[in-house]
Amino acid sequence: MSETRWDRLLLNATLATFAGDAPYGLIGHGAIALHHGRIAWVGRMDALPDAPGALAATVESLDGALVTPGLVDCHTHLVFGGDRAHEFELRLNGASYEEIARAGGGIVSSVNATRAASEEQLFAQSLPRAQALLADGVTTLEIKSGYGLELETERRMLRVARRLGRELGLGVRTSFLGLHALPPEYRDRRDDYVALVCDAMLPALAAEGLVDAVDAFCEGIGFSREETRRVFERAKQLGLPVKLHAEQLSDLGGAALVAEYGGLSADHLEHLGESGIAAMAQAGTVAVLLPGAFYALRETRLPPVAALREHGVPIAIATDCNPGTSPLLSLRLAAGMACTLFRLTPEEALRGITVNAARALGLHDRGTLAVGQRADLAMWNARQPAELCYWTGGPLVREIWIGGESAAV
Repeated sequence: MSETRWDRLLLNATLATFAGDAPYGLIGHGAIALHHGRIAWVGRMDALPDAPGALAATVESLDGALVTPGLVDCHTHLVFGGDRAHEFELRLNGASYEEIARAGGGIVSSVNATRAASEEQLFAQSLPRAQALLADGVTTLEIKSGYGLELETERRMLRVARRLGRELGLGVRTSFLGLHALPPEYRDRRDDYVALVCDAMLPALAAEGLVDAVDAFCEGIGFSREETRRVFERAKQLGLPVKLHAEQLSDLGGAALVAEYGGLSADHLEHLGESGIAAMAQAGTVAVLLPGAFYALRETRLPPVAALREHGVPIAIATDCNPGTSPLLSLRLAAGMACTLFRLTPEEALRGITVNAARALGLHDRGTLAVGQRADLAMWNARQPAELCYWTGGPLVREIWIGGESAAV
């Protein structure tokens, strides 16, 4: 009999490990052991070192059900006040994203609603969104600030993000997105606002332990390369990793800039060019594709998936959950959209919401089913991995474990 018994042993599972050389890292007739919040053993049942009852305190047969790593949503704007359903209507009547933004809509309208909300109100509005992602298999997600554009509201947003993680048991990584839009009170003082972000807001929030990474919106209606470089330099001084909204509406060289700083990811990328791809490949920067925004904005220019593959740039997929351009609350649907709209294979899309998404957050302890990894698992009412992209909507989650503990979904 084994001297150290595992906490839980799951038998007769179809394991999509996303480790090893097999497609999906698939192991049929598999078993996986959980112990002290980590994966202690994974492999075929016939390779178990002893009888199941001797190995674990709790043994459960899954009757062939599919088990994957817990999903990772690596790009969300989940904490915000209000909504922008009216802008959805405007876009359907012909207004462009840029026209809405320049008329005072877009990000600025969410800023006004978020500034007006208390911390409790922000939490109450954001909680159902986080619960929806959890119920769809997400065990780790990133949440950005950027709808405050002044210190106190940015602080409230980041506090709410941390609280969502604590109360739901989710892994939450925060990104400070001070350079999201120019607040109305700084309309004629761009340089002063960038200085405020770099010299006051970011250092204060980082000192309070509220910031895991630094982001910016490098775009014609956002911030220039030079302004983005200033906040990246400050992040570097503070020892914080960077990421970037890049090449969504035009190619300003943002992907190459974030790669220059060894950035975690460049996100959107519909207008990404060859030089940016090469820079990302050399730096190991993940390409995060956001099909929800592509769909909501009715974009027609596809991100350069073939070139990303050719250069070996890892591809992640995220919901971009936000009030204006991607009100998407299903990461699994985002993966299916990536297959249909961007022509990713199901395996590419599923790697994009597990192992590559974890990498886009700088996390190397999750995203695969392998010994030593956090025991973040999703069990599905499915038999083969492609079903997770194939079914459009509907509940497929059977059970979720986060850090080895069953999560209420």
